[in-house]
Amino acid sequence: MGKAADTAPLEDLMVAMDVVDTLRHRQQLVERELDSEGRRERLIEKLREIYSGQGIEVSDQVLADGVRALEEDRFRYSPPQTTFATRVAHLFVRRDKWLRPVLLLLVLLFGLWLSYYLVSVRPETSARAALPGELAQRYAEVVKVSDDEAALAQARQYKSGGELALENGRYDEARSDIENLEQMLMQLKLAYKLQVIQRHEEQSGVWRIPDVNTRARNYYLIVEAVDARGQVLSLPVTSEETGKTRVVNKWGIRVDASVFERIADDKQDDGIIQQREIGQKQQGRLEPEYSIDTSGAAITDW
Repeated sequence: MGKAADTAPLEDLMVAMDVVDTLRHRQQLVERELDSEGRRERLIEKLREIYSGQGIEVSDQVLADGVRALEEDRFRYSPPQTTFATRVAHLFVRRDKWLRPVLLLLVLLFGLWLSYYLVSVRPETSARAALPGELAQRYAEVVKVSDDEAALAQARQYKSGGELALENGRYDEARSDIENLEQMLMQLKLAYKLQVIQRHEEQSGVWRIPDVNTRARNYYLIVEAVDARGQVLSLPVTSEETGKTRVVNKWGIRVDASVFERIADDKQDDGIIQQREIGQKQQGRLEPEYSIDTSGAAITDW
């Protein structure tokens, strides 16, 4: 008895819902009956006939509740308004369609980022972190090799410039100062003698007429650098005519006319220059010491 009482409301609700559904399928009947006098009573009577014809016994109270529910628009699904929350809910419900492509895209993007990080970001970060140590090491090597005050003063300038660049995050400038110290170190370690070239069919000297004064002449001896093993060295030389630096194995050193003529006379005498050596570059020094009068200005083409 108690069990039937508990389930009766649910059964009545289900019947009421069926009543509403029946009314909706007979929309013309609803519209006609609900717009006339005594519409509810006549509609309930018609509904009773419909259910009786189907062999279903429905109480007047349930039929009345069904008609009232139709008037109140109950048991009708009204979709919620479109909001951010509903959009999120729709996306979540349809996750089986978009989740896998999105995950694949995220994995691909992560792989690209990881590759970029390993190839570009991490090496650059490591290289930047090593710059202070490289700068200090190159400067220490210069100090160890040379006691030439001119060379040390230039090295201190590069070191200070590099430190300032690092403090301000100008890493390219710091690398440039480190490279300058490396080139200076290479130059300081070299030892060679400068001698005038006297090989067959090669010029030992040339003269040029400067553009700024066509009545003058500039005289140059063509020289090469030879180390202790007799090897000819290739060195960076800056041309006074173009201002450009080139690595060459022979170049012209500007000298006075008297020096030029003396070397020319020496070669013309027997084809051999007796005093070919015009200077020496000692280890630990930036520039050679000349045994002739010269400004050290040079040319690389003639």
